[in-house]
Amino acid sequence: MTGAFDILIRRAQLRDRPGRLVDIGIASGQIAAIEENIELEAQTEIDARGNLVTESFVNPHLHLCKVYTLEMMDEEALKDYHGADMGKAMTAIELAARVKEKYDASWIIENVRQAVASAALFGNTHIRAFADVDTKARLEGIKALIQAREEFKGIVDIQVVAFPQDGVVREPGAADLVRQAMALGADVVGGIPWIEYTDGAARQHIDEMFKIAKEYDKPISMLVDDAGDPGLRTLEMLAVKTIEEGWQGRSLACHARAMELYPRPYFQKVVALLKAAEMGVVSDPHTGPLHARVKELIEENALVCLGQDDISDAYYPYGRNNMLEVAFLASHLLWMTTEAEMQKLYDMITRDAARAMGIQDFELKVGAPAHLVVLNQPSVLEALRHHDQPVYVISHGKLVDQARTSFKRER
Repeated sequence: MTGAFDILIRRAQLRDRPGRLVDIGIASGQIAAIEENIELEAQTEIDARGNLVTESFVNPHLHLCKVYTLEMMDEEALKDYHGADMGKAMTAIELAARVKEKYDASWIIENVRQAVASAALFGNTHIRAFADVDTKARLEGIKALIQAREEFKGIVDIQVVAFPQDGVVREPGAADLVRQAMALGADVVGGIPWIEYTDGAARQHIDEMFKIAKEYDKPISMLVDDAGDPGLRTLEMLAVKTIEEGWQGRSLACHARAMELYPRPYFQKVVALLKAAEMGVVSDPHTGPLHARVKELIEENALVCLGQDDISDAYYPYGRNNMLEVAFLASHLLWMTTEAEMQKLYDMITRDAARAMGIQDFELKVGAPAHLVVLNQPSVLEALRHHDQPVYVISHGKLVDQARTSFKRER
């Protein structure tokens, strides 16, 4: 019988069934069957050749409006952000803000298209993408990201975050621009409360963003405590506010680099708050000298995942939207090199990252949406070792067209 499935992947190796090859049938956008030796046929058949087939990759934190802007800047912001103690992180953000004076959706979209096309090539089918919203950037980044979200619909799902990078209290008018961005169609309310000058202003920042999130019934993603100061407390503030507002499972914290410097008793308190808030932490250890205490968060059974963060901008010169590459770097930086730790790293760029973004039913199981990659390696060890692009990428039950992912921006 021909056409029983839209796609049939044969001889696939699954992470949880080592040594047993299976066939995977896909129909109507979903995983319809996982069995040994499916006798039915399909419109499209793929031979995995005994290599790994898994959920596709997920990037819960990317400053997408800034990609490929490094060439428009000097290196002063990069030097400050990458200082050994990250004591000049705020100065770095202020220096990096200069590029936003040139912001225009017409050139931002060209950069965004290349970055999202690269994501598709590397099997990264879901991105939570930040666009700066302030009196310099205005709504230009938001417009470009919303346009890209529509252009790549069905290939790469983009959640657009309205992000007041330069603060809310210290940047009058930014909160109104975030509200306008949500009215334009942004998906997530952003925030960066630690950038404010006082704890009171940081709380006001969080309060203002929660008002907007509740008004539009949207989730929240905030950058917290992104500097080498153990006295920063905005991760705690965000978790407490999440609990108070009943926003459990709808708030996400990014970076939390000051966590590396927390005294142990305070760290334990924060972990308890994270669990009560059902709030995950996105760590990007490759983009700054400090990072969240990832291994300890895992030991405490808190939700933690990995993000790309930046692609060739004022904060980080590299990046390809390749989440296997991100996990490969994290394996070294976090010293996660055992088999169990490698498996966890893989979760942190697939299932855990999807959970952090609020993506439902993101698993390789019958009945789940078919977002899959067919790799050219038989194991997680080899996948991390090579971190190259998948042989096939399936998004929403359809093969990703390689021709549509070969976009190159004009220079």
